[in-house]
Amino acid sequence: MSAAAAAAAAAATNASKIAQRSVGKLSPDKCAFFLCDIQDRFRPLIYNSQTIINTSNYLTSMANELSVPIIATQQYTKVFGPTVTDCFANGQEDLDRLVGMGRVFEKKKFSMMTDQVQELMGSEEFRDRHSIVLFGIEAHVCVQQTCLDLLEMGKEVHVVCDGVSSQQSFDREIALGRMAHAGAFLTTAQSIAFMLMQTADHPNFKAVSKLTVNHMKLPNEFNNK
Repeated sequence: MSAAAAAAAAAATNASKIAQRSVGKLSPDKCAFFLCDIQDRFRPLIYNSQTIINTSNYLTSMANELSVPIIATQQYTKVFGPTVTDCFANGQEDLDRLVGMGRVFEKKKFSMMTDQVQELMGSEEFRDRHSIVLFGIEAHVCVQQTCLDLLEMGKEVHVVCDGVSSQQSFDREIALGRMAHAGAFLTTAQSIAFMLMQTADHPNFKAVSKLTVNHMKLPNEFNNK
Protein backbone atom coordinates (compact mmCIF):
# COMPACT_ATOMS: atom_id res chain seq x y z
CA MET A 1 0.00 0.00 0.00
CA SER A 2 1.35 3.42 -0.96
CA ALA A 3 1.86 6.14 1.63
CA ALA A 4 -1.04 8.12 0.18
CA ALA A 5 -3.33 5.11 0.29
CA ALA A 6 -2.28 4.34 3.85
CA ALA A 7 -2.95 7.93 4.88
CA ALA A 8 -6.35 7.84 3.22
CA ALA A 9 -7.20 4.58 4.97
CA ALA A 10 -6.11 6.00 8.32
CA ALA A 11 -8.19 9.12 7.73
CA ALA A 12 -11.22 7.00 6.87
CA THR A 13 -10.73 4.92 10.00
CA ASN A 14 -10.45 8.04 12.16
CA ALA A 15 -13.54 9.53 10.55
CA SER A 16 -15.42 6.32 11.21
CA LYS A 17 -14.35 6.38 14.87
CA ILE A 18 -15.40 10.01 15.24
CA ALA A 19 -18.76 9.31 13.63
CA GLN A 20 -19.32 6.29 15.83
CA ARG A 21 -18.40 8.11 19.04
CA SER A 22 -20.40 11.20 18.19
CA VAL A 23 -23.72 9.37 18.47
CA GLY A 24 -22.85 7.83 21.82
CA LYS A 25 -23.03 4.11 21.19
CA LEU A 26 -21.59 1.80 23.83
CA SER A 27 -19.95 -1.60 23.87
CA PRO A 28 -18.69 -3.50 26.94
CA ASP A 29 -15.12 -3.77 25.67
CA LYS A 30 -14.83 -0.03 25.00
CA CYS A 31 -16.23 1.48 28.18
CA ALA A 32 -15.68 1.75 31.93
CA PHE A 33 -17.99 2.67 34.80
CA PHE A 34 -17.02 5.52 37.14
CA LEU A 35 -18.65 5.56 40.59
CA CYS A 36 -18.08 8.99 42.13
CA ASP A 37 -18.01 9.54 45.91
CA ILE A 38 -21.22 7.80 47.02
CA GLN A 39 -20.19 7.75 50.68
CA ASP A 40 -21.87 7.10 54.03
CA ARG A 41 -21.71 10.67 55.35
CA PHE A 42 -23.47 12.04 52.26
CA ARG A 43 -26.29 9.51 52.30
CA PRO A 44 -28.81 11.48 54.40
CA LEU A 45 -27.92 14.78 52.72
CA ILE A 46 -28.40 14.03 49.03
CA TYR A 47 -31.60 14.73 47.11
CA ASN A 48 -33.25 11.38 46.27
CA SER A 49 -30.27 9.53 47.70
CA GLN A 50 -32.00 6.15 47.88
CA THR A 51 -32.63 6.20 44.15
CA ILE A 52 -28.97 7.07 43.55
CA ILE A 53 -27.90 4.10 45.66
CA ASN A 54 -30.42 1.73 44.04
CA THR A 55 -29.30 2.82 40.59
CA SER A 56 -25.65 2.37 41.54
CA ASN A 57 -26.39 -1.17 42.69
CA TYR A 58 -28.07 -1.87 39.35
CA LEU A 59 -25.15 -0.38 37.41
CA THR A 60 -22.41 -2.20 39.30
CA SER A 61 -24.31 -5.48 39.00
CA MET A 62 -24.74 -4.84 35.28
CA ALA A 63 -21.04 -4.07 34.93
CA ASN A 64 -20.15 -7.36 36.60
CA GLU A 65 -22.47 -9.32 34.30
CA LEU A 66 -21.04 -7.67 31.18
CA SER A 67 -17.38 -7.61 32.30
CA VAL A 68 -17.12 -3.83 32.34
CA PRO A 69 -14.50 -2.54 34.80
CA ILE A 70 -15.52 -0.18 37.60
CA ILE A 71 -13.43 2.65 39.06
CA ALA A 72 -14.63 4.26 42.30
CA THR A 73 -13.42 7.25 44.27
CA GLN A 74 -13.92 8.40 47.85
CA GLN A 75 -13.64 12.05 48.83
CA TYR A 76 -11.58 12.45 52.02
CA THR A 77 -12.67 9.10 53.46
CA LYS A 78 -11.53 10.04 56.97
CA VAL A 79 -14.31 12.63 57.12
CA PHE A 80 -16.97 11.36 54.71
CA GLY A 81 -16.63 7.62 55.22
CA PRO A 82 -16.30 4.74 52.76
CA THR A 83 -18.39 3.99 49.69
CA VAL A 84 -21.94 2.94 50.61
CA THR A 85 -21.95 -0.85 50.49
CA ASP A 86 -25.55 -0.87 49.24
CA CYS A 87 -24.12 0.30 45.91
CA PHE A 88 -23.17 -3.34 45.33
CA ALA A 89 -25.20 -6.53 45.09
CA ASN A 90 -22.99 -8.32 47.62
CA GLY A 91 -22.35 -5.28 49.79
CA GLN A 92 -19.05 -5.16 51.63
CA GLU A 93 -17.76 -8.24 49.82
CA ASP A 94 -18.00 -6.52 46.44
CA LEU A 95 -16.51 -3.29 47.77
CA ASP A 96 -13.60 -5.19 49.34
CA ARG A 97 -12.96 -6.97 46.06
CA LEU A 98 -12.89 -3.64 44.22
CA VAL A 99 -10.46 -2.28 46.81
CA GLY A 100 -8.31 -5.40 46.43
CA MET A 101 -8.17 -4.87 42.68
CA GLY A 102 -6.84 -1.35 43.23
CA ARG A 103 -9.96 0.26 41.77
CA VAL A 104 -11.04 2.44 44.72
CA PHE A 105 -9.14 5.71 45.04
CA GLU A 106 -8.90 8.15 47.91
CA LYS A 107 -8.96 11.80 46.86
CA LYS A 108 -9.24 15.40 48.00
CA LYS A 109 -9.39 16.76 44.47
CA PHE A 110 -13.01 17.22 43.44
CA SER A 111 -12.63 15.54 40.03
CA MET A 112 -12.14 11.79 39.95
CA MET A 113 -9.25 12.32 37.55
CA THR A 114 -6.45 12.18 40.10
CA ASP A 115 -2.93 11.22 39.06
CA GLN A 116 -3.59 7.65 40.19
CA VAL A 117 -6.80 7.34 38.20
CA GLN A 118 -5.17 8.86 35.13
CA GLU A 119 -2.32 6.38 35.45
CA LEU A 120 -4.78 3.49 35.59
CA MET A 121 -6.65 4.88 32.58
CA GLY A 122 -3.39 4.78 30.64
CA SER A 123 -2.82 1.10 31.43
CA GLU A 124 -3.34 -1.65 28.87
CA GLU A 125 -6.70 -2.66 30.34
CA PHE A 126 -8.18 0.83 30.11
CA ARG A 127 -6.29 2.45 27.24
CA ASP A 128 -8.92 1.62 24.60
CA ARG A 129 -11.93 2.29 26.83
CA HIS A 130 -12.97 5.62 25.37
CA SER A 131 -16.52 5.68 26.76
CA ILE A 132 -17.10 6.43 30.43
CA VAL A 133 -20.40 5.78 32.19
CA LEU A 134 -20.45 8.28 35.06
CA PHE A 135 -22.64 8.25 38.17
CA GLY A 136 -22.43 9.47 41.76
CA ILE A 137 -22.42 12.70 43.74
CA GLU A 138 -22.45 15.63 43.85
CA ALA A 139 -23.67 16.39 40.35
CA HIS A 140 -22.56 20.03 40.36
CA VAL A 141 -19.16 19.46 41.94
CA CYS A 142 -17.27 16.17 41.67
CA VAL A 143 -19.40 14.60 38.93
CA GLN A 144 -19.35 17.73 36.78
CA GLN A 145 -15.61 18.32 37.18
CA THR A 146 -14.92 14.66 36.38
CA CYS A 147 -17.09 14.91 33.30
CA LEU A 148 -15.34 18.04 32.03
CA ASP A 149 -11.88 16.57 32.65
CA LEU A 150 -12.82 13.40 30.75
CA LEU A 151 -14.21 15.40 27.84
CA GLU A 152 -10.98 17.41 27.67
CA MET A 153 -9.09 14.12 27.52
CA GLY A 154 -11.12 13.14 24.46
CA LYS A 155 -13.29 10.62 26.28
CA GLU A 156 -16.97 10.14 25.57
CA VAL A 157 -18.99 10.63 28.76
CA HIS A 158 -22.41 9.16 29.50
CA VAL A 159 -23.94 10.74 32.59
CA VAL A 160 -26.57 8.50 34.20
CA CYS A 161 -29.33 10.93 35.19
CA ASP A 162 -31.02 8.54 37.63
CA GLY A 163 -27.61 7.87 39.17
CA VAL A 164 -26.41 11.42 39.92
CA SER A 165 -27.59 14.00 42.41
CA SER A 166 -26.66 16.86 44.73
CA GLN A 167 -27.88 18.11 48.07
CA GLN A 168 -30.06 20.64 46.25
CA SER A 169 -32.22 19.61 43.29
CA PHE A 170 -31.54 22.94 41.58
CA ASP A 171 -27.78 22.29 41.61
CA ARG A 172 -28.40 18.89 40.06
CA GLU A 173 -30.61 20.32 37.34
CA ILE A 174 -28.12 23.02 36.35
CA ALA A 175 -25.20 20.57 36.41
CA LEU A 176 -26.94 18.15 34.04
CA GLY A 177 -27.52 20.97 31.59
CA ARG A 178 -23.94 22.18 31.97
CA MET A 179 -22.52 18.72 31.25
CA ALA A 180 -24.81 18.16 28.27
CA HIS A 181 -23.84 21.55 26.84
CA ALA A 182 -20.16 20.61 27.20
CA GLY A 183 -20.70 17.45 25.14
CA ALA A 184 -21.70 14.69 27.54
CA PHE A 185 -24.56 12.32 26.76
CA LEU A 186 -27.38 12.33 29.30
CA THR A 187 -28.89 8.90 29.70
CA THR A 188 -30.50 6.46 32.15
CA ALA A 189 -29.29 3.26 33.74
CA GLN A 190 -31.76 1.11 31.85
CA SER A 191 -30.78 2.70 28.54
CA ILE A 192 -27.15 1.89 29.33
CA ALA A 193 -28.03 -1.75 29.98
CA PHE A 194 -29.77 -2.35 26.69
CA MET A 195 -27.29 -0.35 24.64
CA LEU A 196 -24.43 -2.44 26.02
CA MET A 197 -26.20 -5.66 25.02
CA GLN A 198 -27.57 -4.46 21.64
CA THR A 199 -29.68 -7.61 21.14
CA ALA A 200 -31.82 -10.15 22.97
CA ASP A 201 -29.39 -12.74 21.63
CA HIS A 202 -26.69 -11.44 23.95
CA PRO A 203 -25.47 -14.31 26.18
CA ASN A 204 -26.10 -12.24 29.32
CA PHE A 205 -29.49 -10.93 28.24
CA LYS A 206 -31.51 -12.99 30.73
CA ALA A 207 -29.26 -12.09 33.65
CA VAL A 208 -29.28 -8.35 32.86
CA SER A 209 -33.02 -8.41 32.17
CA LYS A 210 -33.58 -9.94 35.60
CA LEU A 211 -31.50 -7.14 37.14
CA THR A 212 -33.61 -4.64 35.21
CA VAL A 213 -36.92 -6.12 36.33
CA ASN A 214 -35.79 -6.13 39.96
CA HIS A 215 -34.53 -2.56 39.68
CA MET A 216 -37.82 -1.38 38.19
CA LYS A 217 -39.69 -2.74 41.21
CA LEU A 218 -37.90 -0.17 43.36
CA PRO A 219 -39.25 3.37 43.61
CA ASN A 220 -37.54 5.93 41.39
CA GLU A 221 -37.91 9.21 43.24
CA PHE A 222 -37.16 11.21 40.09
CA ASN A 223 -40.44 10.00 38.60
CA ASN A 224 -42.27 12.04 41.23
CA LYS A 225 -41.24 15.44 39.82
